Amino acid sequence: MRLDCYRLKPEAPPLTIGEPRRDWMDASPDRFAYRCLPLTMANASGWELRCPTDVKVSWNGKADRKAVTVSGYDPHFPVRGYVQSHFGAGLVTFVTGWLFRTPPGWAVWTTGAPNAPKDGAYPLTGLVETDWLPFPFTMNWVLTRPGEVVWKKGEPFCFLTLIEHARLDAVRPQVHDIADDPELKAEYDAWSRSRTDFIQRLEEGEPVAMKEAWQRFYMRGETAEKTRAPAHATRRKLSGPAKPRRP
Repeated sequence: MRLDCYRLKPEAPPLTIGEPRRDWMDASPDRFAYRCLPLTMANASGWELRCPTDVKVSWNGKADRKAVTVSGYDPHFPVRGYVQSHFGAGLVTFVTGWLFRTPPGWAVWTTGAPNAPKDGAYPLTGLVETDWLPFPFTMNWVLTRPGEVVWKKGEPFCFLTLIEHARLDAVRPQVHDIADDPELKAEYDAWSRSRTDFIQRLEEGEPVAMKEAWQRFYMRGETAEKTRAPAHATRRKLSGPAKPRRP
């Protein structure tokens, strides 16, 4: 399995491994947001394209193309060469500067950095058939209010991961009652009892519960009855882009 990344121009934005940390997670009391393993795993489950310079986008709230203006702070960097407003309606287009290719059946899922809200702008998500596409895609954001939005140098403007989209059409969701699976129901009931008991002890200020602060079943990869998950990951180990081999 591989992701081929073709740089289209020397000043193409940097391509890096997804960063698991977030400022708002750092600022949460006791950094409790990092206790949610699905958040940190999602944050790091892909690669990021980062702004090579500061970018300021201004919008007057109107729908025409001229309603959005793009400017940079570095006079030596051609910011308008990779950030533009093609469509109006408060849409901003980032030129990625890369062409990606994937194996047959695999596509690139592109969006903003997961769990990274940005005031004034929202990332649009796309699925790109990179197993055949011979030209690059763009990353688009929609401005959510009139005013200014700034992307700082080094800030990710595009997050991409992979999806085997050719198989999705074959998936048929099956609806069950939890009682249809006695073994699964027993595991769920054990967790529910444990959860209810822990929350009650926490609210009552019970010392052991207060010291634990939170239950770690998912973080440890085990059920409430101490059954270990057959496979469990607590951190990503993605590879960064390899340097091109010279002839």
